[in-house]
Amino acid sequence: MTTQYWLVKQEPADYSWTDFARDRRSAWTGVRNYQARNHLKAMQAGDAVLFYHSGDGKAVVGLARVGRAAYPDSTATEPGWVAVDLVPVRPLPQPVTLARIKADAALRDIALVRHSRLSVMPLPAAAFARILKLGGG
Repeated sequence: MTTQYWLVKQEPADYSWTDFARDRRSAWTGVRNYQARNHLKAMQAGDAVLFYHSGDGKAVVGLARVGRAAYPDSTATEPGWVAVDLVPVRPLPQPVTLARIKADAALRDIALVRHSRLSVMPLPAAAFARILKLGGG
C-alpha cells in the first residue's frame, strides 16, 4: 500500500502538539465537516500526517502518523462520523508558518492555502516533503 500524506489542524489552546506528544496517541474525534470526514475515512494506518497549530499559532509544528484507520466517532450523536487514531512521531525543529507556506511557490496551491477552514486535508507527497524540509526535518 502506498503512503498517503495529510495535514490536520488543531487550536493549540484546545489541544497542542505538547499535549499530543504527552499523550503519545490521540483519537482524532469531533470532525463535523463532510469533506474533512471523507479525508478521515481515506486515511490508512501508517500514513504520514503534519500537525498544524491553527488560530494564534498558524504553523506546522510536528510530524505524526495514522495509528488506526477510520472507526465510528464516539463523540458523534449522529451515525456516519468517524475518527482516526494519530500517533506523534517528532516535533519539527522549526515551525513552518502559514506565511512561509504562502510565500513558497511550490506550496501556494495546497489545500491549506486554498481551503483554509478545512481541518483535515490531503497533501501531495512533494508538498509534504517541502514542508518537512522547511521545518528542518
